[in-house]
Parts: sequence; C-alpha cells; structure tokens
Amino acid sequence: MSKRILVLLAPGFEEIEMVTPVDLLKRAGADTVLASVSTEKLIKGRSGIKVEADALLDDLDVDSFDVLLIPGGPGVSALHDDGRTAILAQEFYKANKPVAAICAAPTLLRNAGLLHGKSFTAHFSVQGELPAAQVEERVVTDGLLTTSRGAGTALDFGLELVRRFYGEQKASEIAASIMV
Repeated sequence: MSKRILVLLAPGFEEIEMVTPVDLLKRAGADTVLASVSTEKLIKGRSGIKVEADALLDDLDVDSFDVLLIPGGPGVSALHDDGRTAILAQEFYKANKPVAAICAAPTLLRNAGLLHGKSFTAHFSVQGELPAAQVEERVVTDGLLTTSRGAGTALDFGLELVRRFYGEQKASEIAASIMV
C-alpha cells in the first residue's frame, strides 16, 4: 500500500537530507509531497540549490498524510520559529502516524514533547540541546519515531523508512538497484 508522506521544506533545508530519502521512498512507491512552510513554493536549500515545493503547507489537508518527514539543516531554525512543525509532529504522533527527522530536526520532536523516554539520534551540533541523543548511531527507530544524524546518513535513513513502510524485501531491492 502506498504511503502519503508530507515533507516539510523551509529556506536553508539540507538538500541531501530531503532528496535522498524522498528519492528512495518514491522508488518504493510512496506519494511524497514537498510542502513549503514559507509563502513561496521555490525554496533555496543550505547549499543554494533551489527546489520547487509541490504545495504551500497552508494549502494542504495534513490529515490526508500517513507520515511526516522533516529534513534538517540550517532551515530547522525557521521551522522552530514557525511553530507549526512541532504541532504537526504532535498531531501525527497522537494519530499513530510515523514521524521521521534527520540532523537538527529531532530538536523539533523535542519541542513537540515526543522524545521523552525514546531512543533517538541527531547531529552532533545539537547534542547540547539533546543530551540523550545517541550520536554514534546512524539511524534510530523507536516506535513511531525514526531519526538520523545528518547528510552523511541520509541514504541509511531513506532505506530505513522504505524498510519500515514497504518491508525488508523492497528495501533490499532498492539498495541493490543503487549498488549499496
């Protein structure tokens, strides 16, 4: 069954952390929707790569999505300031829907109150904010939450999401097709 995945984009998002998991999820059959949290669809990432979102977050029915995916990078500060991401993460979690965050984005899960008693990882740069983060782990799944360290673990993160939503066989097929 296809999963509908809401991917949040804010100016300064880490391109690798968005493109890699989204690509792998699309290969598995997911319907991914890139949603801009700003008022513009064209969003510039941390490395200056511009990506056009599919929609503005304000224009979407977020209840129609199965999974929330939050890339990291400097854009996480805009997601903190915006405030909607923590609320969305809470809503997804309360509805028994998975939430995935990479790099600095797990700080938003903390803001949502979702990390207490959970195993998780994050980028070393936010370890002061998230002292319980298992920064030596590349990807951690605990219940509805999947977290990853950063751009260098984006492939592992994406394959873990494929594994969770489409099974080990599909994850192995995709890994073999891209020569992992």
